[in-house]
Amino acid sequence: MREGQQLALRAIVQDRSLVYVELTKPRITAMVLLTVCVGYAIAPHATTPPMALLHVLVGAALSCSGAGALNQLIERETDSAMGRTRFRPLPSRRVAPWQALAIGVTLALGGVAYLLATTNGLTATVDAATLIGYLIIYTPLKRITPHSTLVGAVPGALPPVMGWTAATNEIGAGAAVLFAILFLWQIPHFLAIGRMYREDYARGGFPMLVVVDGAQEIAGHQMVVYALVLIPVSLLLAPLGLAGGVYFTCALLAGTAYVIAAVKAARDPGARAARALLITSVLHLPVLLGSLLLERIVA
Repeated sequence: MREGQQLALRAIVQDRSLVYVELTKPRITAMVLLTVCVGYAIAPHATTPPMALLHVLVGAALSCSGAGALNQLIERETDSAMGRTRFRPLPSRRVAPWQALAIGVTLALGGVAYLLATTNGLTATVDAATLIGYLIIYTPLKRITPHSTLVGAVPGALPPVMGWTAATNEIGAGAAVLFAILFLWQIPHFLAIGRMYREDYARGGFPMLVVVDGAQEIAGHQMVVYALVLIPVSLLLAPLGLAGGVYFTCALLAGTAYVIAAVKAARDPGARAARALLITSVLHLPVLLGSLLLERIVA
């Protein structure tokens, strides 16, 4: 009997732990950490402490996880109205709002404090700016303006800058290019998601470009323009001496594929073309970042 009770208790603890992990949006956190790692890897390391990479990854993971929890807390009502999000921990009542608040604030502020203590003030400031931009500016704007995606792309592009500043304690040209790459990449990516779940976002009250009547042409235009501009911007890392031939080739090929998918989605406002663009975007970024990391590892 006692053994059965112990197994039941262990199952409850494991289930609760998984719910808390889900609250922190672990897949987004994993992608963020990859961009942080790339920013650190291509930055100069003349005076960097050996543990700096580990410290910036830990701090970024804490803050990003906290931001995910707080975002779900803020959007719990709209999440309950949308099919793709109604089973998240808060709408499904597996986590109480006060628990999400406690977890989110602890992790988010803990990440900033950790970075301040272990890396440098600039990295902690960039992390704090990311949290403010995402939670205080972007998240409320999603309910107000169809142009919120552009605002949200700013905090979404800051993680590689954190990796760079953790290594250099300054913001150089390489950090600026990485920021621009992530900023440009996000626009077609999120417009594709919005188009795929257009009715869902409408039910949630989010006036995205793909939801607003008559704005489909504008959304398609943005998909193509941002994907197109991304190609020369991503190639800038090579003349800056931060990337080599492997990256240049991968960036050119992946960027071209992204543009082709964006053009098709602009011409066809259906979900099928949007899904193809989303898949292309999801493949594009790992190819870009992976080739950068591969060159550093080989070098």
